Amino acid sequence: MDPFKLLLITDTHYFAPSLGCRGEAYEEFMKMEQKCFAETSAINKAAFRWLNDTDLADTVLIAGDLSFNGEKQSHLEFIDLLKDLKAHGKRVFVITAGHDFKDPPSAPFCFDETGRHETEGTPRKELFDLYYEYGFSDAIEVDKENLSYVAQLAPGLRLLALNNDGDGKCGHTYSARQIEWILKQTKKAREENQVMIAMSHYPLLPGVPLFGLLGGEVVMKNAEYITTMLADEGVHLCFTGHMHNMAINGKVTEKGNRFYDVCTGSLIGHPAGIRLVSFTDDYDTVGIETLPLPPFEWDFGGLTQEAYMQRQFDSMITTMLTNMRDDPRRFLGKLQIRDASDAVLKAVSKIGEKLNAATVGQVCKLTLTKCDDSIRDVLFVDLARDLVRHAFEGNMPYVKGTPEHDAVMGVLGKIANHVNAGGKNLGDLLERTIGKYDYDDLNETLHLTK
Repeated sequence: MDPFKLLLITDTHYFAPSLGCRGEAYEEFMKMEQKCFAETSAINKAAFRWLNDTDLADTVLIAGDLSFNGEKQSHLEFIDLLKDLKAHGKRVFVITAGHDFKDPPSAPFCFDETGRHETEGTPRKELFDLYYEYGFSDAIEVDKENLSYVAQLAPGLRLLALNNDGDGKCGHTYSARQIEWILKQTKKAREENQVMIAMSHYPLLPGVPLFGLLGGEVVMKNAEYITTMLADEGVHLCFTGHMHNMAINGKVTEKGNRFYDVCTGSLIGHPAGIRLVSFTDDYDTVGIETLPLPPFEWDFGGLTQEAYMQRQFDSMITTMLTNMRDDPRRFLGKLQIRDASDAVLKAVSKIGEKLNAATVGQVCKLTLTKCDDSIRDVLFVDLARDLVRHAFEGNMPYVKGTPEHDAVMGVLGKIANHVNAGGKNLGDLLERTIGKYDYDDLNETLHLTK
């Protein structure tokens, strides 16, 4: 068979600039944002021009969060980009996700010089008709209630496109009814000798091990059951997004079946990229290649495009660390920790004060940990910022033997190695979060069954 190729993007978060993304309130909002906001239109238009013109593949998958926050105008402008993509001969398959709808009384927001304002949102019930031509119209099976479908990508290869937002209260998992529908589709694929792959917005395997401890916002609820079910039903690969990180991870079920989650970073935030996916060997061998974000027109203030987007990411982390000292309630809120007591807030602020002033060497000395001279004078918060950024970029570099690894594991590992987290050793999870030891998160070859 000839190789089949597709292009994959996710979390496009298109925002119609005419709605407003400026002013003091906007600037304050952006201090805690990983992704760009005002730039989203320019980024998307550049990426879609590239997708229109490339001859690398004729099939494009988009794994959810198409709009910034469900703005009606954003959807309409984004759909114009999809129309143009199809006009250039591309087949387009999308799923929607939590950022694509706002049911009343909720409403998306925009900014101008007078502050933050509400703007017209998109009820979830309208998404099927809005995106009918970009997956549903070409589907061989449709679950309209769950905005899911099955599409034939190539002879012998099917896509199981899954949405699980429901009424927005389902905890990012599949209902019993949807699981019944999924099992019907996987059985049908096996009976008809079809290889089936999946696309689902929320990660099914944590991008890095520590993410798995943070709950339903970073990995799908009941993911262990779902991944085992899919793998044992013959679905060995799923494309995901949501967390805005680059990650390739895998597992093997008790029955010996493999499952891979290929998570891709947001198109509009560091680390941004486009995945080129190549299927060979009767669709059993899958090559993943990460392509850079195409150049977009913007005033980068003398920086390169990549450095400009990385600065936004670093600003988010730096603000979080200073908020740990100055605004612990906002810091904990970003971690989905609500209603902390005054005692907890005071403790977090005190720890934040110490950490924001300390060097790596000082922290190591305090914990009786050896510290290499090369990082002794590095601010601890700078190392923490780099650790977080590397976790999102993938291929985390602080493996055993590096000075950073020895310092982090020396400071935190003494405690973490004695903590059980969800049946796993916290020290091991930490070590595999700061250093990557298995799959290449950017460029990898996966074998689904052989």
